[in-house]
Amino acid sequence: MTKQLFLFFITAVLSCSSFAIQSQEELLRQYQNQQSLQPSGLVNSIPSVASSKGQSTDDLLQLQSQLSSGPETKGQLQLENRNGLLLPGEANIRDLLPLPEDGLAPPFGANIFAGGYETERIDGLNDNYLVAAGDKLSIWMWGAVSFSDVATVDNQGNIFIPNIGPIKVADVPASNINNLVSQKIKAIYRNNVEVYVNLLTATPVSVYVTGYAVRPGQYAGMASDSLLYFLKRAGGIDSERGSYRNIEVLRNGEVIHAIDLYKFIQFGYLEPFSFKDKDVILVNSQSAVVNVTGGVKNPFRFEFLKEQVNGLELLSIVKPLSKTSHVAVAGSRKSGPFSVYLPIDEFANYTLENGDKLYFNDDLHAQIYDIEVLGAYLGPSYYAVKKQTKLYDLLDHIEVEPELADVSSIYILRQSVALKQKEMLDRSLDRLEQSVYAAPASSTGEASIRTQEATLISQYIERARNTMPQGKVIVADKGKVANIVLEQGDKIVIPSKTDLVQVGGEVLMPQAVVYSEGATIEDYIAWAGGYSVRANYEDIVVVHANGLSEFFDAGDSGKRIQKGDQIIVLPRVEAKTMQSVKDFTQILYQIAVAVNAVN
Repeated sequence: MTKQLFLFFITAVLSCSSFAIQSQEELLRQYQNQQSLQPSGLVNSIPSVASSKGQSTDDLLQLQSQLSSGPETKGQLQLENRNGLLLPGEANIRDLLPLPEDGLAPPFGANIFAGGYETERIDGLNDNYLVAAGDKLSIWMWGAVSFSDVATVDNQGNIFIPNIGPIKVADVPASNINNLVSQKIKAIYRNNVEVYVNLLTATPVSVYVTGYAVRPGQYAGMASDSLLYFLKRAGGIDSERGSYRNIEVLRNGEVIHAIDLYKFIQFGYLEPFSFKDKDVILVNSQSAVVNVTGGVKNPFRFEFLKEQVNGLELLSIVKPLSKTSHVAVAGSRKSGPFSVYLPIDEFANYTLENGDKLYFNDDLHAQIYDIEVLGAYLGPSYYAVKKQTKLYDLLDHIEVEPELADVSSIYILRQSVALKQKEMLDRSLDRLEQSVYAAPASSTGEASIRTQEATLISQYIERARNTMPQGKVIVADKGKVANIVLEQGDKIVIPSKTDLVQVGGEVLMPQAVVYSEGATIEDYIAWAGGYSVRANYEDIVVVHANGLSEFFDAGDSGKRIQKGDQIIVLPRVEAKTMQSVKDFTQILYQIAVAVNAVN
């Protein structure tokens, strides 16, 4: 019994092995059949399979999956985009080409091969297509003679029609093929014969791409495909070494067509051309190049067909911005390295050479400033003033209503001051953050407190960084206005006269209170509902109508509030849980003064 079981087991194993071998051979036959259907010149994405009988089951299943779910094709040309996938035996292009020099702009036109030349295809049958050997023509004759046939163009460029003879059709545009063949037929059958000829198929061609292309090789396409299609299949032009302006098409060793892609990039001009089998696209090496950066619409690396070019020719391509006034040129000459700085008008006549680096700069400072007026005023809100204009010079031209405008409390909002305040605030926040995270802990309980403290302060710092100061410049105090020089973008604020006092911050009911002569800070806070539980009684900010800020104690009864003042009660920081009380309180003061907001 044991012997019979052993023989049965051996038989089953041999049967499974035979089945596996037969399955492998069947898969190989499928693979070879599919390979035979691939057009010449196209790379198959299915990896090679060894014919060894030791092929693993996993490899066979993978091959079977590839054979059953191959890429979608249309006709003879593969439409699936490889998306950078390397085929077996292909090398990564980054390992083959040297890296570009740091600091250089990309070549002008480098993005031209980002388009879909490879996937957005046509069938090759267009009016400009030139008939070639292997093409098929459908011919119908009716009337006195009935005839229909599909004729193939032979190697001599002819088709043969019985009783007519050979007709030369090679290099005839598809739009003229009907007229040509009809004339030849009607030269024999002169009466009562109608003819219709149609081009059925276009024969694929195989074109070589060489020179400074990213992936030189042999690529299949239609004769009517553009040069860009074949270059795209070859990975485009090597942007660091290849020429976008000197591309040649060779046929039998002779140049039959030259292409300058700058004409296509700038003007959309690409001369029609039909390829033939074994044509060669040669991407020549770069000619003279100049690197352009700065204030231009096209900051790229430009190539020129001559070793020298004047600035005017370059200006027509780079298109400087309207504000550009000067051009810096750096490079090397026979005498050694050099650099010049030229007005843009003089640069138009300057001679550039290979390797020059150019920087287009806006080096003309504004001589006219734009000033905005806000608040209680009459007339225009914007004024254009000359450089070095002072505040008094402009105030003489601003009309106000004395009953409504508080001209003794004028202040200025200045962008440069706001940026400086923002910088100082950020530095304070950085110091606070550093002190919180670097503070030592002597016990587990203290470490827990510091962790919670750090979390809360981090949230506060994140919100505080979004604070943008107003950039107030205090120019008025006690009825006197300083006559300062204006800057570009200044905003002159003329406050309106008011009978209100704003009370906010840590009070129960932030609101506007009618001014009462003789009332103290405590009075106004009481009218706003009194202090909240988080209020700091010792430091209260009073912001006057002219923008000036002062700090007072709540018990300072000698300080009188004025019309238009703002009273801000700051929150109290508990020293028991907050280790960085000093830094935290200082930042609160800075934000209160810089933003000057009443909540």
